[in-house]
Amino acid sequence: MIVLKVDHDIQLKQLVREDADVIFMAIDENRDHLRTWLPFVDMTRSVENSRSYIHSLNETNCPKKDMVFRIDYRDEFAGLIGLKEIDQLNKKTELGYWLTQKMQGKGIIMRSSRALIRYSFEELEMNRIQVKVAAGNEKSKQLPFRLKFHFEGLERHGELVNGKFLDLQVFSLLKKEWIQFKKYDQSG
Repeated sequence: MIVLKVDHDIQLKQLVREDADVIFMAIDENRDHLRTWLPFVDMTRSVENSRSYIHSLNETNCPKKDMVFRIDYRDEFAGLIGLKEIDQLNKKTELGYWLTQKMQGKGIIMRSSRALIRYSFEELEMNRIQVKVAAGNEKSKQLPFRLKFHFEGLERHGELVNGKFLDLQVFSLLKKEWIQFKKYDQSG
């Protein structure tokens, strides 16, 4: 199990089977908050659904794996963040995340994303990370802009949420850009 210490408040822990209860409880208690933008919420009806999801992350015959972490903020479960479809051949992945409603507005996703981006470029040797944000989700769209991702375009009807197709705005960050931003941040 991989554990990433983000700072004194936040720790990312790779999901294990025992996390199923806390994940399901968070989804169940935050259904209205989460279901607006996330397609899996309505399909997560029991702890067994969360357990199956965690089990699927460990499937070895999948060429593009996901790596998902629970976010603990001050030792309390806050949400999930992960790398979707890690493509080792082409050195690219996608960053995805969600938080419970009460954990919003504390900078948790920003700090967690920075740590996972660093891990992706330095440890996994990725070259490209993308983020997809549903058109209209202005709060979530702030993250890639603040992290200096480039807007690439629109994936039309890219996700089915609550029986409705949503367009997805696609953002990306390349390793060489991240290195430049990192140098700039350290010097200024």
